[in-house]
Amino acid sequence: SPLLRSDVTFVVGREQQKVFAHRCVLACRCQAFRGMLSQGLAGSEDSPGNIPPQGPFILGNVQPEVFLAVIEFLYTNSITLNSCIALEVLTSSVEYGLQDLCKLCIKFIKDTLSVEQVCEALQAAVTYGLADLQQHCLAFIEGCTAAVVRTRGFHELSDAVLTRVLRSDHLAVDELDLVQAVREWAHVSSAVLERPVPEVAALPVRELRLPLLAPSELATLESLNQQDLLIPVESIAAAWRSHALRKASGVPSHLCRPRRGTRPRDHHRHLDPHAK
Repeated sequence: SPLLRSDVTFVVGREQQKVFAHRCVLACRCQAFRGMLSQGLAGSEDSPGNIPPQGPFILGNVQPEVFLAVIEFLYTNSITLNSCIALEVLTSSVEYGLQDLCKLCIKFIKDTLSVEQVCEALQAAVTYGLADLQQHCLAFIEGCTAAVVRTRGFHELSDAVLTRVLRSDHLAVDELDLVQAVREWAHVSSAVLERPVPEVAALPVRELRLPLLAPSELATLESLNQQDLLIPVESIAAAWRSHALRKASGVPSHLCRPRRGTRPRDHHRHLDPHAK
């Protein structure tokens, strides 16, 4: 029984679940635990009672299931993952400096990626600088963009990560639907951050390819824009100018390039800089 043989205790999560372990295993396998446990041995100046060597160590911000998965890895060098905890175990693996666990989490996440989870996985990949997982998530999003933009995960992306997604030429969604998705994202972000819509959306809206929209679509967009000022007036004016001059005038060339899912419109042939 772990109760009889363990010599360190953790109290984990809001549930305050007790987890029993062996300090020699944790200290041997993980430098972060070695530091934590040596603090317990020495006590700390700002903790009047000092942490006794056997704990308990309070870990209030981690789910018990996630912590137990990390402990399982430290004892067995393998892990039992599921989609509910994989991203949080990945976070813990980064925090504890467990590179082999990080690799196992990335493999599991890539193998089980879903429309509902891909944006959260992409956000984590960017946060922790995991280039391989970033590329995998972006390719997945490019494959089923129309479904992804309706998910809660999409609405919770940071502005920088959303901007990165919108730079892709391979999104499988029409630009009009993308503008609407960014508008919904901006309203959610505005409510969460308690900042105005134009402020939270300043970065992503620069990547919307407004010259691709037909005049009637642009007129409707302009009307909607009067309510929330999502898109800067000069960006809409530049799109109108491209229609009037029948060419991409004063607009960055990538904003006139149809994406993989862009529905063809008659005026697109005028936007091609190579067209005669």
